[in-house]
Amino acid sequence: MPVFYGTEVASPLMLGTAQYPSPAILAEAFRASGAGIATVSLRREAGGGQDFLRLVESLGARLLPNTAGCHSAREAVTTAQMARELLGTDWIKLEVIGHADLLAPDVFQLVEAARTLSADGFKVFPYCTEDLSVCERLLDAGCEVLMPWGAPIGSGLGLGNPHGLRALRAAFPDVPLVVDAGIGLPSHAAAAMEMGFDAVLLNTAVARAGDPVAMARAMAQAVEAGRAAHGADPMEPREMAVPSTPVIGKAFLA
Repeated sequence: MPVFYGTEVASPLMLGTAQYPSPAILAEAFRASGAGIATVSLRREAGGGQDFLRLVESLGARLLPNTAGCHSAREAVTTAQMARELLGTDWIKLEVIGHADLLAPDVFQLVEAARTLSADGFKVFPYCTEDLSVCERLLDAGCEVLMPWGAPIGSGLGLGNPHGLRALRAAFPDVPLVVDAGIGLPSHAAAAMEMGFDAVLLNTAVARAGDPVAMARAMAQAVEAGRAAHGADPMEPREMAVPSTPVIGKAFLA
């Protein structure tokens, strides 16, 4: 199971808590997913009040508040400090948005906020791109986990840059890596795990599915299958066909 900041979590599936049709479906989807971590934004919690907070705490998953909707390092740091005081955890998913249409991270503000929060005792989970130089700076800033996107948030496009994600995994073999955002299908989640990523984080793919509970169950099965496949040391792709039936001893007619 994945280990983040010295803490083992129950599942490599991390699930968001927004956009579900009802609180009851949210709870049922979490039970079906077996998710080890539940993400929640401070704005979402504030909107739902204590009832929503009690629901999230009842899910049996580790709580990971996030700074969704923040557009500057200062705003993200303030939101993280409020989340720590309100929710009683020093874990924070750090989001600093730089592009309104793509919801892409502002990597400059992200690194600045990560450095400030790490110095303040936070255990930072930064939502970032797969850019190696940015990821290296986040590690230098004190992050011990990286969360590169697969595709823009809520797009469901899957893994837009598989080569970049594989390069990131190869560059930082000992750093916990989580594909965060863009997962739309169980096959996307399985592909990330087959690459050797430690976990995947998704929300919209489950919450906005026609049957969120069934999709949550499918995602849980996909991450387990992908993790098992990676551990099995799969064969390398080949350019040419290789016969699976031996030809030694086969009769050849003149």
